[in-house]
Amino acid sequence: MTINDILTELTATYPYQPNFLATATEILESITPVIEASETKDPDVALVRRMLIPERIITFRVDWVDDAGIMQTNIGYRIQYNSALGPYKGGLRFDPSVNEDVLKFLGFEQIFKNALTGLPLGGGKGGSNFNPKGKSDNEIRSFCRAFMTELHRHIGLELDVPAGDIGVGGREIGYLFGMYKQLARGNAGALTGKDPLIGGSLGRTEATGHGIVYFAAAMAAHHSLTMSGMTAVVSGSGNVAEFTARKLIDMNVIVLTMSDRGGYIYKPDGLSNADIDVIATEKDAGKNLADIAIRGAEYKTGTPWQSATADTYFPCATQNEVTEVDAAAMIKHAKLIVEGANMPFTHGALAVVRAAKIPFAPGKAANAGGVSVSGLEMIQNASHAVWTAHEVDEKLQTIMKRIHTLCVEHGTDADGHTDYVNGANIAGFKRVMSAMKKLGW
Repeated sequence: MTINDILTELTATYPYQPNFLATATEILESITPVIEASETKDPDVALVRRMLIPERIITFRVDWVDDAGIMQTNIGYRIQYNSALGPYKGGLRFDPSVNEDVLKFLGFEQIFKNALTGLPLGGGKGGSNFNPKGKSDNEIRSFCRAFMTELHRHIGLELDVPAGDIGVGGREIGYLFGMYKQLARGNAGALTGKDPLIGGSLGRTEATGHGIVYFAAAMAAHHSLTMSGMTAVVSGSGNVAEFTARKLIDMNVIVLTMSDRGGYIYKPDGLSNADIDVIATEKDAGKNLADIAIRGAEYKTGTPWQSATADTYFPCATQNEVTEVDAAAMIKHAKLIVEGANMPFTHGALAVVRAAKIPFAPGKAANAGGVSVSGLEMIQNASHAVWTAHEVDEKLQTIMKRIHTLCVEHGTDADGHTDYVNGANIAGFKRVMSAMKKLGW
């Protein structure tokens, strides 16, 4: 069997899972030269086939009661994908788009993202099709406690340690952990992203966004570029986008946009931290960007990729938000493109930007700051230690620089061009494959 045979088999088996097939195709295309050059080609192909199949997919019903006293039902999931390097690690997503396809794509990506950090973390993902938008605090608490009633059977500090993701922030993690503590009759840190008051790490909230910018800065330095004074288009207005934008502003980058599902705010002079304070507060109150007034900014419907010209682009909203047409518009101006979300570029859009040979950072590398600090939170929980925000940030910077070095090491072509997609995929794959072999898998 060859890698092409595996792709053919996957396509025939999962034709209804386009997101999973897209990420599997990207990774398999990157690692094919590694397999072809291996002295143990057939066993390595067998390992790849095994790696593509989750070790466990857990699906369960979640029954909760709304404010009207009516029983509601959602579907809960936990995909425990690969534990070769350590306990399963990956976020929980609460969003109507959640299904097995989305979680398999996210979980498979998570294996390699976690491997790149150098920390002892396996890959997993989970969540529910529950929509927290428009729900009261009491309804969200009711759902979280019902969700954990089943999930607690499958997680633990040395087994599986979920974190947050879209729709799951500090409040939700708190409610989930509160129920876990009652059910497990213990205080083991089986969730990360907790408030520091209940065992969380300082710097975790900001970690994903800050890590994205640290990776971008390493890319810029590698390509003899200076980020100070550059302009940036940022999509999204959640946690990742917020702290990406704030860290960019700290580095004197002019942040032109933030967005939500309806459209985007554009400020030609650049958003300030005070502007982002307003956006974050109003979004937390349930408002859309269309209803938030920012002095000197205008609101536009749609996405910013084709109309907002910038030196750098940071898609930080969600998967598949950048199309081939968007990518074609970006490459006319971009000096750097950095994925902040998980796979925001469609497979076709990715091909466009890679062909242009513009420095492009895939999410599994640039987005790894969040899981890195989650791993640091696990270390603090296990040792009953508390590190300062400065200590955590120093460790985060070290990890992101190391990930950049790995991407360059494994992704630099003969002509000197660094393909960060190949670099990230190959470096992550080699670490996981080596661990599987040592385990006799």
